[in-house]
Amino acid sequence: MNLPNKLTMFRIVLIPFYTILLCIPSNNSLTILGTKVSVLYLIATIIFIVASLTDFLDGQIARKNNLVTNFGKFADPLADKLLVITAFIFLTVNKSIPAWAFAIIVWRELAVTGLRLLLANHGEVVAAAMPGKIKTFSQMIAIIFLNLNNIGFAAINFPFAQIVFYIAVFFTIYSGVEYFYKNRSVFADSF
Repeated sequence: MNLPNKLTMFRIVLIPFYTILLCIPSNNSLTILGTKVSVLYLIATIIFIVASLTDFLDGQIARKNNLVTNFGKFADPLADKLLVITAFIFLTVNKSIPAWAFAIIVWRELAVTGLRLLLANHGEVVAAAMPGKIKTFSQMIAIIFLNLNNIGFAAINFPFAQIVFYIAVFFTIYSGVEYFYKNRSVFADSF
């Protein structure tokens, strides 16, 4: 197994630890940048950040060193979706984000995954376009700040986390529509 695939597997292994930390009830908190933050959520968020960084690194290493594999093409986006959806489940349960927005995110991820599988059957691989990259980046930033109670911005009453989250929702919809529009020809061949 090459290094990018090891990083992808490491990201997948981190997800249960992230999940467990979010499940443990705790009254221990710290005040950081004027914001009260749960110690366990802080540790979970650090794990999330590390996992998110492996997402960036594995792709860079794979492309730069010509280490792109079929396993990586399948496992990397799967790992990303598992990580992000896990985070959004907890944020929805905690009422940090609305359920309708979470539903849109899940619908888009499943629909684009289905489209990628359909395209793969036709011998095509869909690379992530810029709107999809913006979607992923804004989702990850939103998750970090939502997990940490809008750290750094709560003290000045600026809803940074929510703004970034709704930017992520916008790019979730936009990039999903773009994927389907650019690849609409595959549906003509399928019916």
